[in-house]
Amino acid sequence: MRNKFAVPLIVLGVLLMLVGIGQRTIWAPPETESASAAVSDAKAPVTVLDAELLAGYPDGVEITVRQDAPFTLAVGRANDVEAWVGEAAANRLEAADGDELAAASEQGEAKTPNPAGSDLWVVEEAGEGELSYDWKAPAEGDWEILLATDGTAAAPGDVTLTWDSDASRPLAVPLIVLGALLAVLGLALGFLRSGDTPRRGGRRSAGPDNRSVPAEKSPSSTSAFTAHAPARRRPAMAAAAAAALVLVATPAPALAEEGSAGSRPVVLDSQLERILADVAGTVEAGDAAKDANALAPRVGGSAYALREANYAVAAKAADHEAPVPVAAQTLRTQSVAATDSWPRTIVAVTQGEANPVPQALLLVQASARENYKLVSAVQMLPASTFPQPPAAGTGADQIPADSANGLLMSPQQAVAALADSLTNPQGDNKATFAGNRFTEDVVKFQEQVKTDPKNEFATNTFTHTAEPSATHALRTADGGAIVFGYLANTFSSTPKEAGDSINLEGTVYQSLTGQANTDAGIDVRHGEAVMVYVPAAGSNSQAQVVGAAQQLLGATLK
Repeated sequence: MRNKFAVPLIVLGVLLMLVGIGQRTIWAPPETESASAAVSDAKAPVTVLDAELLAGYPDGVEITVRQDAPFTLAVGRANDVEAWVGEAAANRLEAADGDELAAASEQGEAKTPNPAGSDLWVVEEAGEGELSYDWKAPAEGDWEILLATDGTAAAPGDVTLTWDSDASRPLAVPLIVLGALLAVLGLALGFLRSGDTPRRGGRRSAGPDNRSVPAEKSPSSTSAFTAHAPARRRPAMAAAAAAALVLVATPAPALAEEGSAGSRPVVLDSQLERILADVAGTVEAGDAAKDANALAPRVGGSAYALREANYAVAAKAADHEAPVPVAAQTLRTQSVAATDSWPRTIVAVTQGEANPVPQALLLVQASARENYKLVSAVQMLPASTFPQPPAAGTGADQIPADSANGLLMSPQQAVAALADSLTNPQGDNKATFAGNRFTEDVVKFQEQVKTDPKNEFATNTFTHTAEPSATHALRTADGGAIVFGYLANTFSSTPKEAGDSINLEGTVYQSLTGQANTDAGIDVRHGEAVMVYVPAAGSNSQAQVVGAAQQLLGATLK
């Protein structure tokens, strides 16, 4: 009776396996799916793939863009992309049902600057004809992709998104496993003897006493069937069944809950490295040519003023010392603003091979469509320590120059206090700052000039004045602030009586003025870039000068 089930079980098992295999091959769904948009008739200078569309592909998506003319694909934070687009006309690609993307057009300005090379972009790709880009979010937060040509011609509008299909045939593996089990069971039954089959190699004896015992009641027959044959099959069957259970029932890994974004820095590390390298390269080229015009794309503020003056003085005084090089590496520490608005500030402390001490670089981005510029570069003072910036991956708060928000004094008050302490060393701000090499050297020089017997026929005064527009501040981890400022330092020397004169012979001032002496007097101007630490409100600590740079700007006869 048992053998008659063997063949049907084998046939049924094979059929089930063939159906399962067919679901994985012949009837398998496509490996990928795609969605397209075509807005080639639009004249907008930019196309934007919006944040919600990209967020719909957490595992990534391949983006293919087609355009005959050269174009740029740029990835940036959603807020940054929107700020860069501004009032420009734009094509917007959004998620839609089916195999198409929803395309909408916004009216606006017909032209924009060329987006290529903007510091806002985390990723930038150049394409022509066809470009395929594997999108995946660079970090937490909302991201968008901007497409544009040169800002004047129409932006690319032929876009296709392709992603791995999540369609599946969930019964394919169970059918294959179940079919295999049935086929194995059928084969097992086919090799088993039926109950009335004589033993192989034995002889049947005549007589009623030698009739074979039915298998279900014969101890030896029962042992041969129940104990041995099934026992050899059970482990394989159990393992296959377990495998089927795992394949069918194992759930997909749970997705981790998205954490709080916190205060994100305005640039990622990769962006900062690229920006620093570009700034350092621009400064190196300017220094080599002694041409301030070459600095303009990447240098501004006091950093530009000091280097421009250095080049001008060097042109008249050949032995004038060259400016301290600006290094992109090694990056020792950094403090990056966290803000959705502009201007934006970054502080990077670097030290290159040509820099004897670390230097602190202040970078400022004035608006979304402008790149960062180096606006201050100072050398760290001996025995000074850069204040602890916020934790890695966290941006720093920008502090308005005139705000004492949580500080011992406002950033501007700190710079003004430093200027006063240099002008009046024994004045009200004598104890505002802890002792430091910069203040000590400046005050010592001023005293030497005033007390030098050679200068007894002249009245010598020194005035340091803070320039409010050059003050920038970022919050530190302890609630204090790192403050960058700029001081205008004027040394004025005037003969005390008629007939007296000031001898300039052999000095750099003779080179700058073209005169060996003056009866009227002379004004010598220096620029002083400073970096100051201001403690948090309620602290018993003094403010500290932790970095400075001084440059002769010029000399003018009265």
